[in-house]
Amino acid sequence: MDWYDAHKRDLPWRTESPRDPYKVWVSEIMLQQTRVEAVKAYYTNWMEHFPDIPSLAAAEEDEVVRQWQGLGYYSRARNLHTAVREIMETYGGRVPETREEIRKLKGIGDYTAGAILSMAYGKRETAVDGNVLRVFARIYNIEENILSAKVKKEITELVKARQDAERPGDFNEALMDLGATVCIPGQPRCEACPLSTVCKAKAAGKESSIPLRVTKKEVPVEPVTVFVVRTGEFYLLHCRPTKGLLAGMWEFPNCVGEGGQGKTALTAELAAIGVRVEEVPGSVKQIRHVFSHKIWQMTVYKVSAEKDAGADSRLPSGWRWVPVTELADYNLAGPHNKILSLL
Repeated sequence: MDWYDAHKRDLPWRTESPRDPYKVWVSEIMLQQTRVEAVKAYYTNWMEHFPDIPSLAAAEEDEVVRQWQGLGYYSRARNLHTAVREIMETYGGRVPETREEIRKLKGIGDYTAGAILSMAYGKRETAVDGNVLRVFARIYNIEENILSAKVKKEITELVKARQDAERPGDFNEALMDLGATVCIPGQPRCEACPLSTVCKAKAAGKESSIPLRVTKKEVPVEPVTVFVVRTGEFYLLHCRPTKGLLAGMWEFPNCVGEGGQGKTALTAELAAIGVRVEEVPGSVKQIRHVFSHKIWQMTVYKVSAEKDAGADSRLPSGWRWVPVTELADYNLAGPHNKILSLL
């Protein structure tokens, strides 16, 4: 705790005392799968638009997703939006103070619940993330896979036993900061660590080989053909389904497949909704987009189409001709947002 008081990171969500549970919540959701440095600007922008629970609950989903754009994993934003509306209806606008109640909220798991309860409410609850798993695996020289349920449970119990009773939230953040800045992956900075004299992995000369993380399976690469369909001052967009990958976001027409096969399939799909296209010569571009579970290798073609006066009314639900000047108003899915720079 002395080390934390002297070396804690200056982060925008740590400026208040006592901490606002809503702000702790938003920061922790944003930090999932996203680096701290990248989150700072998104967090500040979010708080300018939605400074509290009532303002977020009153917002439309499209606006919520728009402010989340760039962070990815859009279900996190939708879950947060759903949860704050439930808080307004069920808890009078105040984040509940018990693990049982807070875990019922959409999108809140054990880690986020522990973070909110300890950091905002001073509850003696653990918040075990990857940094904490790594720190404790080294301190106790745990050589088993830290991603296994067994080891996670073991480390959580160790954290509970060691947690500072007076400052549980600060204790949790101290461990996170230690893991993020000193007890880092690969080659830890043991010379700067306040726990180096009690670290069993260091004593055994294993600080660089611990923790053990089972290697993930190779991420599959999926070829995707994309048509940027333009007619005059309009682009054709499609809204993705409300569930699944990139749910409810807008995209340029696309299909799984590459080369002639992908182009033929997508041309036929568009013809089925009354849009006949013709490729623009020399317009092929390549874009690679990485998800956690797959990679899209996107081949992008600019194509032209004819659009008569009744074309809008003939499009099926989920399709829309969008004026060039209004493209920025649509929540384009991350991979398709990259395409804007090619237009």
